[in-house]
Amino acid sequence: MRHYSKPLPTPDRDTLPYWEGCRRHELLMQRCADCGTYIFPPLPMCPACTSMNREWGRVSGRGRIYSWFVVHHATHPDFVDDVPYAVVLVELDEQPGLRLPSNVVECSIEEIEIGMPVEVVFEDVTDEVTLPKFRPVRAQDGS
Repeated sequence: MRHYSKPLPTPDRDTLPYWEGCRRHELLMQRCADCGTYIFPPLPMCPACTSMNREWGRVSGRGRIYSWFVVHHATHPDFVDDVPYAVVLVELDEQPGLRLPSNVVECSIEEIEIGMPVEVVFEDVTDEVTLPKFRPVRAQDGS
């Protein structure tokens, strides 16, 4: 695996299942076992019903761009070669308000727009860490 010098997430007991799922190229979300509300970022208690019963499950990884902005000035030296780049907030199809910050790949900044359908892809940046990114959903051949 190539050297990766950018900051990496530090999983803790609340986020470890999420990062383990990413490593397997599965997008997992915490969900309340009582009311069914998806919870991101992971929390010890459901914000909808205050239940402490949570579980983890795979989600589709499909959603739409809810919001986005372009970074023009790197605030970390290892991002200097990447500017300008877009940071997006993707609202996943599973639940209104279930939003995940990330980046868009396979797409120029000029193509990004609110409501754009996207799907998750995974970038293995080290042997231990895989980052979820999103790419535009392309029309299937023959449809």
